Amino acid sequence: MRDQWIGWTAQARRENMARVVNNSRFLIFPHVRVAHLASHVLGQLARRARADWLEHWGFEPLLLETFVDPRHYAGTCYRAAGWQLLGASSGRGLARPGQSYHSTPRQVWVKALTSDACASLCAAPGSPRS
Repeated sequence: MRDQWIGWTAQARRENMARVVNNSRFLIFPHVRVAHLASHVLGQLARRARADWLEHWGFEPLLLETFVDPRHYAGTCYRAAGWQLLGASSGRGLARPGQSYHSTPRQVWVKALTSDACASLCAAPGSPRS
């Protein structure tokens, strides 16, 4: 789903996948009651990610992604923070070659960190757009 939305080739995916950052854990404890805290934190993440990664890792990410279990969460904080819902995953979990496991479909949410994120992800490294 994400790959179709980006529109990259298999080679561009291999070369640029490191520029997609997965937000695998996001938790605000239930006893914390601060209005709009979740969307505020996600907004801060999106504003800081490029500079922080450049400083620490030497390159800038172009896209944030996350997977939300709709059985438990609606993804409201992602929508409020300007993330885009792409749809549902297949429910096949990431596995090593020769292994497989099945999960429930998750909502796929993305946040482009630049206005031309998809074009840059589709470009070959070293080209003017990358």
